[in-house]
Amino acid sequence: MRPEAVAAVAEGMARWANPSSPHAEGRAARAALEDARARIKAALGWEGELIFTSGASEALAIALGRAKAERRLVSAVEHDAVFRAAPGADVLPLFQDDQVSMPATPDTDFLRDYLKRSGKALVAIQSINSETGTNLLPFARNPAIEEVREAGGILLSDCSQSAGKYPLPPADLIALSAHKLGGPPGIGALLVRDLALIEPGGGQEFGYRGGTENLPGALGLAAALEAGDDDSWGTSVEQRFAFKDLLYGDDSEVIQQGVQCAHIFAVAMSRMSAAAQLIRFDALGFAVSAGSACSSGTLKRSRALKGFGVPDEVADRTIRVSLGWSTTPEELDAFAAAYREAAEQAKANA
Repeated sequence: MRPEAVAAVAEGMARWANPSSPHAEGRAARAALEDARARIKAALGWEGELIFTSGASEALAIALGRAKAERRLVSAVEHDAVFRAAPGADVLPLFQDDQVSMPATPDTDFLRDYLKRSGKALVAIQSINSETGTNLLPFARNPAIEEVREAGGILLSDCSQSAGKYPLPPADLIALSAHKLGGPPGIGALLVRDLALIEPGGGQEFGYRGGTENLPGALGLAAALEAGDDDSWGTSVEQRFAFKDLLYGDDSEVIQQGVQCAHIFAVAMSRMSAAAQLIRFDALGFAVSAGSACSSGTLKRSRALKGFGVPDEVADRTIRVSLGWSTTPEELDAFAAAYREAAEQAKANA
């Protein structure tokens, strides 16, 4: 967490009361909550509505469960939370062509045909993939966005990995989590262009979510966003891309599927499983992961890597290396050295 967010959470804990209560303390909490809501929208440049949630997973569940659309279409590389919230959804594949150098983007021909025959649909396409760092909605005028717009559909984008770092895509519904941008865990938001797009449900948050609002979390999220985007990080974009290049070698590769962000990299080591790498790097003090982090601590084959067309035997050797606002250049150098040593040792032991 950013120190500004820690201080804001502490402030919220000290002055906390139920924002829905009519007494003076409750009214003060409500005023602080609405002030945080306005600050978050301003920091994100969002002019629609904002519903506080417990995180992006709940925001996605609300959007997928209550959007006023006849069908659900989700990209093949969405976070597991999307597939759990919409288990019967149709799957939008990515466009891939081994013969040409094309970014891995949603297959617009498939999308166009689907929208023509399916009526009004909710289409879920994440902003930045949480396992590879691929930006699936990199441009304001994106073909996939235009197809959904022209068909009168609803576009949902999981912006957990991009909010607070990059401009938001022009989606109708956007999910985000505070802890991905230096805020506290347990707080997130669903941004809604028009509340008429979703069915209500719950006693709080304009009638769209039940449960006492998390004022300390909301204050922490606002403070984290106001603390700065990735320009305020301890490393520059150039340093982070240079770090990615240090991980390349004869016995490793960075899996780059298209337009690449500068804070998440998927790296495959030739002769060591992802599980063995996690154990090794954890013992050295490096916190890395493999696959989705929302799987109850389990390590399972990545649905996202499969959706990107990565072979299973490569996916089983792939770890996710993600960087944050507090990452230092010295930490990048130390991990790159540890990674290269592990790859060389694995080669020698083969």
